[in-house]
Amino acid sequence: MNTNIKQIIIWVLVIGVFVAGLGYLLVRNSVPSGPSNLGGFTQCLKDKGAVFYGAFWCPHCNNQKKLFGTAAKLLPYVECSTLDGKSQLQVCIDKKIDGYPTWEFADGSREGGEVSLEKLAEKTGCELPADQAETTSAEAPVSEAQAPDPEVQIESNGITSPNSK
Repeated sequence: MNTNIKQIIIWVLVIGVFVAGLGYLLVRNSVPSGPSNLGGFTQCLKDKGAVFYGAFWCPHCNNQKKLFGTAAKLLPYVECSTLDGKSQLQVCIDKKIDGYPTWEFADGSREGGEVSLEKLAEKTGCELPADQAETTSAEAPVSEAQAPDPEVQIESNGITSPNSK
């Protein structure tokens, strides 16, 4: 009976270590990877009337959020996708959002695709922290003429998501 108890204790410990490791990986991967000093910049974007339209399933939207790191929770973000990822919410239909991500500015102009922090600063007049102006300038800007990802385009009846094909 002593060997059975020892085996049970060993298995409980092994499973406990596995569960703890898996939990650590899940938490670590859910934390935004970008800088965390963009709270003031993000608040300024909101104050200047910039709005970020996106969809939870959109990889480009997730990349855009990662640029903001922990400040992403402060973004003036509007979710456009229904929970099933197959349709567009009315607020985005009314705004005629036809691709993700889309940034709309107070002057009515729009930028599509992953927009650099510098471009957002330029469009809104918001000032980037000095260290961010240096680190994000190496990123390749998304050309307005660049063809959008076909899986992120919206049809007249809703979203053509990867799940609906």
